[in-house]
Amino acid sequence: MARRAELNLDEYYPYLINRVGMALVAGFEAEALRRHGLSIAMWRVLAALSSNGGQRLTDLAVMTSIDVSTLSRMVTRLLRLGLVTRTRSRASEREIVVSLASKGRTLLTRLIPIARRFEGQVIAGIPDSDLAPLKRALRRMHGNLAGLQVPRRKRLA
Repeated sequence: MARRAELNLDEYYPYLINRVGMALVAGFEAEALRRHGLSIAMWRVLAALSSNGGQRLTDLAVMTSIDVSTLSRMVTRLLRLGLVTRTRSRASEREIVVSLASKGRTLLTRLIPIARRFEGQVIAGIPDSDLAPLKRALRRMHGNLAGLQVPRRKRLA
């Protein structure tokens, strides 16, 4: 008789990571992002631009883990909101560079303290000596998945 497959979610890393992330995103979106018409992915774009300056679309996609075609549409929406600018790259006429607009910088000065507060909530009670190894482990987990080929779903005609 074949043994029944079991999975204890409370011990399953993907579930635990997702659970923390979903709760964090839900709170941050409800408190800070929705009133500005932003999604969590848009927030990642703005935060990446804030930290790294203007970026080519392809580089920004890697930084934010957002597919280039999705990111392109998102940048168009952020442009309409006046939060980013889009210019041609000096290196290549075919490349687009996305940068924060002054309105985007102003918005980030209000959103970053809220994001930091949520980060503080999620790490509350965890000793500093545990946080550095946790960050290393999470970065390693992401790196482990970076080479994973995810099959694309077939589009229905």
